[in-house]
Amino acid sequence: MMGPVEDADIVEQVASSTGLSTAIAARVVEDVLAFYRQPVEQYVRSRHARLQAEGRKNPEIFPLVAGELSRRLVAPPDLSERQLRRIVYG
Repeated sequence: MMGPVEDADIVEQVASSTGLSTAIAARVVEDVLAFYRQPVEQYVRSRHARLQAEGRKNPEIFPLVAGELSRRLVAPPDLSERQLRRIVYG
């Protein structure tokens, strides 16, 4: 984990809107922030592995991952299918 959340307002908002305790709300906020701080390369590799484990094939996976990246809160530059393949396979 990354440590205590610095913005107590967001923790209080999550706690009050969900009925969660402040401690659990802080953990949820930390988890969400950690997800979005994940480097693009790490996200691409782990998402590719999860989709492959579901039985999907690369021709379906790479466009799906590219679309997901474009919709992220802070989207990275557009990556081509070739760039995604290089991230996964080197």
